Amino acid sequence: MKDNLIPPATWEFDKAVTDRFDDMLRRSIPQYEVMRKAVFDMASPYVKPRTRIVDLGCSRGEALAPFVAHFGTANDYIGIDISKPMLEAAQDRFEKSQEAGSVEIIDYDLRNPYTITNASLTLSVLTLQFIPVEYRAPLVKSIYANTVAGGAFILVEKLVAAAPGIAGQMIDNYHAMKRENGYSAEQIEKKRLALEGVLVPLTAKDNEALLVNAGFAEVECFWRWMNFAGWIALKK
Repeated sequence: MKDNLIPPATWEFDKAVTDRFDDMLRRSIPQYEVMRKAVFDMASPYVKPRTRIVDLGCSRGEALAPFVAHFGTANDYIGIDISKPMLEAAQDRFEKSQEAGSVEIIDYDLRNPYTITNASLTLSVLTLQFIPVEYRAPLVKSIYANTVAGGAFILVEKLVAAAPGIAGQMIDNYHAMKRENGYSAEQIEKKRLALEGVLVPLTAKDNEALLVNAGFAEVECFWRWMNFAGWIALKK
C-alpha cells in the first residue's frame, strides 16, 4: 500500500503505518535495497548451524526473511517487536515456518532484561534509535553476552552528525531525497515533528562506542549514506 499518510502529533507503529511500511521504507531510507543486501552479505558468513538468528524490532520481517530463505531449518529464528500490528504482519509472513517450529515471533519490550541465548547473529536494523538512550548500552552488552564465539551483531541506525553545520546539510539532502521519492513538504515536516523524542539518533562515534564498550572485538562500518549507517561487530 502506498504511503500517503499525514502522521499524527506523536509517531506510532499502528495499523496504518504497518500497512504502508514497506513503501514507507523504500521511499524514506536512502539506498534501501543496497542497505538490505549489504546487511545480508556482511552477516551471512557468521551464521553458525544450530544457533539462533535474532531480529530486534522485526516489524513485518523484511530483514529476517532472506536469512530464513537461505539457511532454512539449519537455524532457529526469533523476531522481536512491541507493535501488535507489526507482530501480526510478521506472524502472517512466517506462518508456515512458525508451524514448523523454526521461526518464533515474540512480543517483547527491549527495555526489559534481554535473555535470548545461543545467537550467532543478531540484527538491529533501524531499531535501537527508538529505544530510550539509557537502555541502549545495557541492551548491547546483553546482546554481546548472549552471542556465541565468532558470532556477529549488525547495527543500522539513523545518525546525527557531530558537527552542527554539517548535520543541517545532511538533513537538507535527506529531505531532498524524500521529495524526489514523492513525499510532500507537509508530509516530511509532519513526520519529522511526530518523530521528535520518539526517534533519538546518536553520532556515529557514539554508536561505535556502544559496540566497543559492550566487548565486541572488531567493529566496522560497512554502509553509510549521509545520516544513515550500518556496522558489523564481531565477538571473538
